[in-house]
Amino acid sequence: MIFFTADTHFGHEAIIRYCNRPFKSSEEMDETLITNWNNIVNERDTVYHLGDFAFKNPLLYLERLKGKVVLIRGNHDYKRLKHAWSSFENIHDLLSITIEKTPIVLCHFAMRVWHKSHFNSWQLYGHSHGTLEDYGKTYDVGVDNNNFSPISFKKLKTIMSSKPNNINWLEKLKGFNKSEFQEAQKLIDQGRDLD
Repeated sequence: MIFFTADTHFGHEAIIRYCNRPFKSSEEMDETLITNWNNIVNERDTVYHLGDFAFKNPLLYLERLKGKVVLIRGNHDYKRLKHAWSSFENIHDLLSITIEKTPIVLCHFAMRVWHKSHFNSWQLYGHSHGTLEDYGKTYDVGVDNNNFSPISFKKLKTIMSSKPNNINWLEKLKGFNKSEFQEAQKLIDQGRDLD
């Protein structure tokens, strides 16, 4: 399975106060986040972590977390994770992926438009700790917005099906040729890249 998360801030005592998290200490928070993660993620699963992983040595947490962790760096990750980069499956600043013919852009930060947003692709982000309003096919995968757990692709499909279309979705634009749109959509469904 594939999961997404962000903003774990492992070992960060102040995040409890900043985000009004229901924990008495960073140790309690860390143990809850690790337990929640390992209750739903298996060793064979992939977890895309969209930034702000840890404020202490990330290896202390990576060795306890199930699954393969792909990191999309957040604003707090550059210095703190430098010595642990090889422990992640991969590391990116921005990543475009396709799952079940669904194009998805992963970034620590929310975007207004993104790669293939005009074809109604998704954009997943963190950083805002559940404080941003919905905007098209975007979603905050951070722990503050998801009961302090990673969220599965399967659950995201359900959430995204009820969200409004992206504001720049080509089918909505006046004068756009519907047959061109359908042809472009076929290419996306086949997993082919579009410019």
